[in-house]
Amino acid sequence: MQPTDISNPQYFHKVVDCQWACPAHTQVPRYIRMIAAGRFDDAYLLNWDSNVFPGVLGRTCDRPCEPACRRGRVEENNGEKAEPVAICRLKRVAADHRSADIEKHMRERLPDPVPGAERFRVACVGAGPSALTVARDLAPLGYRVTLFEADAKGGGFMRTQVPRFRLPESVIDEEVGYILNLGVELVGQRRIDSLKSLLAEGFDAVFIGCGAPRGRDLHVPGRDDAARHIHVGIEWLASVYFGHIKRVGKRVLVLGGGNTAMDCCRSARRLGGDEVSVVVRSGYEEMKASPWEKEDAEHEGVTILNWLNPKSFVHEDGKLTGMWFTPMHATVDANGKRKLLPTGEPDRLIECDEVLIAVGQENAFPWIERDLGMAFDEWGMPVLDELTMQSSLPRVFFGGDAAFGPKNIIWAVEHGHQAAVSIHNLLQREDVRKRPPPLTNLISQKMGIHEWSYDNDISPDERYVVPWAPKELTLSNIHQEVELGFDLQTAWKEAQRCLNCDVQTVFTKDICIECDACVDACPMDCITFTADGPELELRERLTAPAQNLDQDLYVSSPVNTGRIMVKDEDVCLHCGICAERCPTGAWDMRRYLFAESHAGEGGAAAPATASPQKVTT
Repeated sequence: MQPTDISNPQYFHKVVDCQWACPAHTQVPRYIRMIAAGRFDDAYLLNWDSNVFPGVLGRTCDRPCEPACRRGRVEENNGEKAEPVAICRLKRVAADHRSADIEKHMRERLPDPVPGAERFRVACVGAGPSALTVARDLAPLGYRVTLFEADAKGGGFMRTQVPRFRLPESVIDEEVGYILNLGVELVGQRRIDSLKSLLAEGFDAVFIGCGAPRGRDLHVPGRDDAARHIHVGIEWLASVYFGHIKRVGKRVLVLGGGNTAMDCCRSARRLGGDEVSVVVRSGYEEMKASPWEKEDAEHEGVTILNWLNPKSFVHEDGKLTGMWFTPMHATVDANGKRKLLPTGEPDRLIECDEVLIAVGQENAFPWIERDLGMAFDEWGMPVLDELTMQSSLPRVFFGGDAAFGPKNIIWAVEHGHQAAVSIHNLLQREDVRKRPPPLTNLISQKMGIHEWSYDNDISPDERYVVPWAPKELTLSNIHQEVELGFDLQTAWKEAQRCLNCDVQTVFTKDICIECDACVDACPMDCITFTADGPELELRERLTAPAQNLDQDLYVSSPVNTGRIMVKDEDVCLHCGICAERCPTGAWDMRRYLFAESHAGEGGAAAPATASPQKVTT
């Protein structure tokens, strides 16, 4: 194998699995250490730099970082199911305990204005997470940013479709307010109905972050006859938010298996639904809803029924009485394609008073005139450059659900960051595809022979459970937040479960004497000295075979005997025992910083090494 090029900033970035998996590349281990040290403002600001909405995302994020967390891969003493660090809920700790001076500290971290930027006007269609991110990144540079929002307040679907028992409105108000206070103009209650007219107002760039506003309907027999008792999920959630709907029937069916379906069924339980069932065509494990969303719904008395395909609505004199479903099962055809087919069992009737349809969302752009020259694909979606978020009209950019269909808040934020870079480049007459380099460095953590500037003890604790408000209280009040967040003592304990994966094991082959002390001491058997060979063959003859092909091997050039050092990054605990046992210092523990740069920043890479110093982050 070729020796590993650790000078490539993406190599160690990928080893920090949580940060790598986060679309916004939030520095997870670093902010967790800040929380453990009681530095809540610093932890909040570190999150704010990348994900923009720490308080919102600390409650609602889909948590792509947590399945990637190596804690869930390496621990053996965590009950029946190994669990990752509660990364998302620790983010909320930083938000809950930030100081009253946080906005002042934000302003201290803002980039300097770009000379002449005040000449340019940028319009954002929608005031959801992607558009707000664009505004956050561009306004400090001096650009005049205007948000056009159909509702009175900013926040988009975070405000109107995420229920208050998951996300209090005060949290949205605060974090949207931080952005508006940067000098961003919000024009509320103005729906844009013509892109041509908007461009004619003299904006130099337009960002479209209007979400996926149309919920998919279900057109099966009986739909129109009982329409008064059948609702499209996202529209129904908005009606609940605005107070237009305050009650539901006693027996409610929710069709669909995504997170919107979970929000619908949990809201229905709070509005009078005694028997609430979620009905899904596929299996339980295949549902798009996050595992914790399903668990939360079931905890609140929601029944999840799988492998049932909607066939028809049943009604009497315009009153909905039930639905017929066809039992299904999954098969794989000769081409390996999975299909859902009827089992042949009798159809099943489920009685109900109300049905909420949450089977997906669609984009709709009737307000974008087709004679503008913007390219759309066969599904009516804009043709975009996935790096720049730029459409075929150079001045028009997209992000969030409006770009590639429904995703989640953290993806919308990253789209906003990239679009802001592109808009900045466009207005500064630079290459739109140019991305600012990340800020990186690699700093030794050695303070003495056996002393490190970070805590390398591995906590054996199981994942701590976030406390909930009493169910009798939460089910009687749709505005009562369910999760109460970690107290400080529990947050500290949960933070200790982090393996500090951003503190890297760095090998210097020229001073290695091949004593094998590191091999003998490694608790995970992840270090091997062996003859070189092709990667797949090499993976099989390591001390512990490296089965995860998605995670790289750390490979050295030959040492004195001609062997190579191979370390399996997949299961390394970053415990530092190899460095402690090494008599020559061939192994060192170095803290790796990887911070994405945003519009107007362009981080210059820091030195690859630095003198040992006490660090608190």
